Amino acid sequence: MNPSTYIPESFIDDVKTYIPKHLSIDDFIKACQRPLRRSVRVNTLKMSVADFEHYCNENDWKIAPVPWCNTGFWLTRPDDEEQNLPIGNTELHLSGCIYVQEASSMLPPQALSNVISECEYVLDMAAAPGSKTTQLAAMMNGCGVLVANEFSSSRVKVLAANIKRMGVSNCALSHFNGNIFGNYMFECFDSILLDAPCSGEGTVRKDADALKNWSIESNIEIADVQKQLIISAFYALKPGGTLVYSTCTLTPLENQEVCQYLLDQFAGHVEIEPLNSLFPNAEHATTEQGFLHVWPQIYDSEGFFIARFKKLSSVTNCEQQVKKGAFPFTPTANKLQSDFNAYIKKQFGIKAIKGQLMTRDKELWLFPEGMAQIENKIKYARLGIQLGTTHKNGVRLEHEFATALGKLATANIYAMNQQQAQDYFQGKDIRLAKPTTNLGEVVLTLCGAPVGLGKWQKNKIKNSLPRDLVSDSQLITWV
Repeated sequence: MNPSTYIPESFIDDVKTYIPKHLSIDDFIKACQRPLRRSVRVNTLKMSVADFEHYCNENDWKIAPVPWCNTGFWLTRPDDEEQNLPIGNTELHLSGCIYVQEASSMLPPQALSNVISECEYVLDMAAAPGSKTTQLAAMMNGCGVLVANEFSSSRVKVLAANIKRMGVSNCALSHFNGNIFGNYMFECFDSILLDAPCSGEGTVRKDADALKNWSIESNIEIADVQKQLIISAFYALKPGGTLVYSTCTLTPLENQEVCQYLLDQFAGHVEIEPLNSLFPNAEHATTEQGFLHVWPQIYDSEGFFIARFKKLSSVTNCEQQVKKGAFPFTPTANKLQSDFNAYIKKQFGIKAIKGQLMTRDKELWLFPEGMAQIENKIKYARLGIQLGTTHKNGVRLEHEFATALGKLATANIYAMNQQQAQDYFQGKDIRLAKPTTNLGEVVLTLCGAPVGLGKWQKNKIKNSLPRDLVSDSQLITWV
């Protein structure tokens, strides 16, 4: 138990007014004071679930499946490892094979699982730090276009870093108040996830001070923002498309009432898609409207709320806007395309890559297929991945070429052992057991996943890890 968890009496009094009759307020308080179980999600862009399970068996990691996400697991590591090596410094995390993600936060993307693989355009409207964005990307398996938006400039950097680490190649990042999407990207998206900013009442097991500033007045203010966002999201959704609205809070002010506001505003154009059969025993957390209202004691998780809607028909928006200013990218010249494709085929055995090569000044970028339809709707912070920078002798590849496309390589691949990987992430060159005659660039892998680039030299591989990713802490090994 965590006796320092702050739970004000005024909050408890409010919860008593809406907690379901089959749940106990005492069980709720006890659940809030229990430590949160650690959970991780396997990033199938880099590792299969079977390989993850094998790794856990080999390394004495105890896992139990999260019932609503076939790539999610509750995880327990040996005590001595847990004390000496943060999970963020393990090889599975550094390689992008796993994302440390609270189990209930896997539910909102999972609510799109029946439609996401068919979707061409997906919007994650409040995306940082990237747990749900990268989950959506894995569900899309590199296909279509995923727009990930974040209003906070500092959190955009974290979002971009996680997208790179996880090997996502089909994402465009934007940095706006989500209110703009309904007007600037009217009916552009097949699926939208709005994991709305909220009061965070459900996160008290992770953050003992989550309720320090709680008040009903604050709930009401936040709900007003959420109502604006959900209206914008519905405008941006295509007819026939799916919208998932979620929060990590419990109050109906920010959940059921926001959903009812959407239903009232667009009566006849929207319907609820019930989530009672999303996973086994989902009915234990399903409201009579068909929403999931996950209380901490039901599944021993954080509190969460998830609702799913279908847009039945087009609506009228008289406030549509058109972006001003020229688009800064142009299609890559045929010769440069030909030279680049010839180089990656010769050096790495990569015969083809999905997407469109685009150029900005001396930068070479890869846009997702289909990006052309929405590329000039808004100004993006990043579009696709930067493959490299051109110079007189060709293209100097960037780090994210390896993290996103290295899995396609069949030649010039080097699998690092733990010590070599530790040296790599600490910015050191990789010593080779015997001299090599190989030349040029090489894709470095860890746990079978591409993590970066190096350059063959006689007795070593020269490290090409960007300086801002170099770590000086203890990595990978813990004994």
